[in-house]
Amino acid sequence: MPRARRAGKNGDGADRHDAIYHAISDAIIEHQLRPGARLREDALTEVFHVSRTGIRKILQRLALEQLVTLTPRRGASVTRPTESEARDVFAARQLVECGLMPEVADYMTADAARELKRMASDEREALRAGEHSRAIKLSAAFHERLAGLSGNATLAAFVRQLCSRSSLILAVYGTTGPLGCEAHDHDDLVDALERGEGNHARTLMHHHLKEIEASLSVVEETASAPDLHQIFGMVR
Repeated sequence: MPRARRAGKNGDGADRHDAIYHAISDAIIEHQLRPGARLREDALTEVFHVSRTGIRKILQRLALEQLVTLTPRRGASVTRPTESEARDVFAARQLVECGLMPEVADYMTADAARELKRMASDEREALRAGEHSRAIKLSAAFHERLAGLSGNATLAAFVRQLCSRSSLILAVYGTTGPLGCEAHDHDDLVDALERGEGNHARTLMHHHLKEIEASLSVVEETASAPDLHQIFGMVR
């Protein structure tokens, strides 16, 4: 269960905000806060014992990641991705991530390859343990790290945003098994990059993302009001 770190009343420091941000984003990815669920500022203020100004800053940060939607006069709610939006996100990932593979191959080192393989191993372990939400986050971290090796900070930041949106899409519409791909996909990708085969890695990434997209099962559901105290617990 996501919980923010303990703090005194109205503890509005940067570390505190960061902890609350991660608690809410984890609850969204873990599907405890479901798409369409309202995130009332007064309720969040009571649960986390921070000011409304602090909560608004956190919700704005989540909105930038497109995990939360801010609507005038209605407030914040968990973003409900549509089928069209899901397809658009994966189309963007195809363009950016596949295009980065030749550059990543140029920058790949033995240390980076070992790090990526450890990340892939952690993801497989999470899947074997049935920790689907953790596996989604580990997969996103793998793709973000891979993009970071390209040397293009702007595109790497864009990949991070796309992976954040993909995590929500997978949490809502994904299957409970492997994330649309065989468990060895990430290892094969790293092997190709380590050999300097950028074009082959681009092909592998294309198939990898297509398989993830094909695993989605878009079914609309009715939003219900979340019990924020039950999800996050009382912070005293």
